Amino acid sequence: MDEKKYAQLEQQTSPKTPLLRNVIFAFLTGGTICLIGQFVSLFYMTFFDFTERTASNPTVATMVFFAMLLTGFGQYKKIGQFGGAGSAVPITGFGNAVISAAIEHKSEGYVLGVGGNMFKLAGSVILFGVFSAFAVALVKTILVKFGVVSW
Repeated sequence: MDEKKYAQLEQQTSPKTPLLRNVIFAFLTGGTICLIGQFVSLFYMTFFDFTERTASNPTVATMVFFAMLLTGFGQYKKIGQFGGAGSAVPITGFGNAVISAAIEHKSEGYVLGVGGNMFKLAGSVILFGVFSAFAVALVKTILVKFGVVSW
C-alpha cells in the first residue's frame, strides 16, 4: 500500500477530533487554574505583607506545589485528560512534568532514577526560561543605558 492510499484509509477510519470541544475544555481548565492562582495571590496580599508585584513569587511557588501534590495523588492526570493543553500552559504544568518524571523513574533508585531523571522534561523549560530572562534583561539594560526607557 502506498503512502497516499494509507493516508486516505487512515483519514476514513480514524475518529474525528472534536476540536471545538477540546478548545473549550482547554480554555476552561487553563482559566480555572489561573483563577485559583489569582485567589492565591489575593490571599498573600490580604493576609501577608505582599504587594501586587511581590506576591507573584510565592503565588508561583504555591501553584507549582499544588500541581506537584495533585500529581503525587494522581489527580492532575485526570485534570490533564479533561483540559488537555489548558492544564499544561500555566506554571502548574511545570510542577506536573517534574513530579511525573520523578514518579516514573522511582524504581531505578533515588539518586540515579529520581535525581537523574526529574528534570528530563522540565529541563528544557528551565533552560529556555533562564535564557529568555537573560536576553530580556540584557535588552532592557541596554535601553536604560541609552535613556530610551527608565527603570
